[in-house]
Amino acid sequence: MLSSIFVRFKTGLSYTAILSALIMSGCTLTGQQEQPLTPAAKAEMEMKQFQKVIDDAQGLASLDVIRAYIGLETLITDPQLHQKNIDDTWLTLTKLTPEQRRGVVIKADENTLQGWLDLLNTYEYNKDDADKLSTAVREWQTRYPRNPAALTLPASLLRLSQPSVSTSSQIALLLPLTGQAKVFGEAIRQGFLDAQSGLPQPQAMPAPQAPKNDDSLASILEELGISNTETPATDTAKETTENTQATQDQEKESSTFSGDTTLRLDPVAQNSRQVIVYDTNSQSIDVLLKKVQQDGANLIVGPLLKPEVMKTIELQSGLPVLALNELDNVPSATTVCFFSLSPEDETRNAAQHLRQQQKSNPLIIVPDNKFGQRMAQTFADEWQRTGGGTVLQQTFSSVDSLKASINRGVGIRMTGTPVLPTANAPLPLETQSIPSASGAIDSVYIIATSDELTLIKPMIDMAISTQKRPPIYVSSRSNQGGTGPDFRMEMDGIQFSDIPLMTGANLPLMQKASSKFANDYSLMRLYAMGIDAWSLANNYNDLTKGTLRFNGISGSLRVENNCTVYRELPWMQFKQGKIEPVVQ
Repeated sequence: MLSSIFVRFKTGLSYTAILSALIMSGCTLTGQQEQPLTPAAKAEMEMKQFQKVIDDAQGLASLDVIRAYIGLETLITDPQLHQKNIDDTWLTLTKLTPEQRRGVVIKADENTLQGWLDLLNTYEYNKDDADKLSTAVREWQTRYPRNPAALTLPASLLRLSQPSVSTSSQIALLLPLTGQAKVFGEAIRQGFLDAQSGLPQPQAMPAPQAPKNDDSLASILEELGISNTETPATDTAKETTENTQATQDQEKESSTFSGDTTLRLDPVAQNSRQVIVYDTNSQSIDVLLKKVQQDGANLIVGPLLKPEVMKTIELQSGLPVLALNELDNVPSATTVCFFSLSPEDETRNAAQHLRQQQKSNPLIIVPDNKFGQRMAQTFADEWQRTGGGTVLQQTFSSVDSLKASINRGVGIRMTGTPVLPTANAPLPLETQSIPSASGAIDSVYIIATSDELTLIKPMIDMAISTQKRPPIYVSSRSNQGGTGPDFRMEMDGIQFSDIPLMTGANLPLMQKASSKFANDYSLMRLYAMGIDAWSLANNYNDLTKGTLRFNGISGSLRVENNCTVYRELPWMQFKQGKIEPVVQ
């Protein structure tokens, strides 16, 4: 009896243990099956599986990776991520070797994969002729209307498949020619049309350094990438007087400038292409674009201001467009190309220049505002992208505050706070981790006006002896009209960047521009931009292919991502009261 009770008791304990284990593992004894996954959970699980295939490939192309991209595409709802998936699928396809493509075995239900491979063949057979490629892609879209690429072409293929722009096509130039920004649009217009009719050729002759300074319309200048605080005169009588004064100043100052005869400028095309100029302040952009098409234009140059550029992209007129400004966030699926006097370009160029001069611990001094923060961040990101360490920064607020600091005997010491990299900063060119700043500051890059610089430099001298002071570099913001021999002598040894027009690479053209705009350097830079816009318009097909390299009046130009033109600037140096090119 006791034994049977013991057996039942023991058996009960066993059942209890088993039951506990089942409960802990999420199972039941009622015969109920596990609850099915929700559609969202199932989609998330599938996305992780597809993404794992892509990540495990580590950038190598294969049919499995392409199939993973195709599977992932159907699960993506975010428009930007969807476009990225399309672009990544196309990029992977173009990396397939001929052997991989010949060995493809397509299943009966893989119509989407078949469409992608046919698109690749279409591209390969027609890539050397933009017009044939455009026609072939449209035919492909007809054959595969449900393929994701038929609905949204890969961004790079979208540009390449645009019809070519002939050298005889009509150009529509969209600029603000009335209203507050009139004077800026007019400067670009004059440069564009002067380039068409022919520019004076470089020769050994003196160039100007003359005066005029004003501070109005600064926000538009900053948006257009003009790196100084000059503002153009709008009064005709005043302009005439200043032109006369500029001529006199040229005669007085001609011996102070040493033109850069070593800087090569590419020839500017001259032809009889019809150019129709439209005032973007006269009508809305949508109305103007319809008028441009009715007038028979084949290429649009402009508009100038960012809101109008964005509107032009949204309207998708179908015409090739060279916008004269950049956007902070450029849609990848757009055929618009972008050209501007970007201050970010100049700051990136400065970081590269200091790296080329073997500097390792820079200090950047910038205005205490959003513009200064943006430039400091741009410099630091580019510095670290090219393998540099942490960048230190200092800020200043105003000329009055700088004067007050000098009166108190406060100098600028060679130290600062680190500029932290942004979350979307470009990765270093080397795979090693970013080193921290170590050792003494060996270079100073300053973004300031000439008035600010005349106070910042002595404040540096107050804190460190001239013998120990590191080399100073400044942006074109400091190269303004109104600076004379005293300024040049005080800035002796300082290097600065500026557009080739300001280096004396074409002295006759510089003299023409300075006389035309009363030595207003901001307008002279926009004039140079107009000249290069003409050259880019005449090489638009190379621009969209990403093969353009051009030594222009506003800089050495090349094409980067999203058909954006990047400018590299030459460097000059104040030396014994003169301005001379820096020998690299």
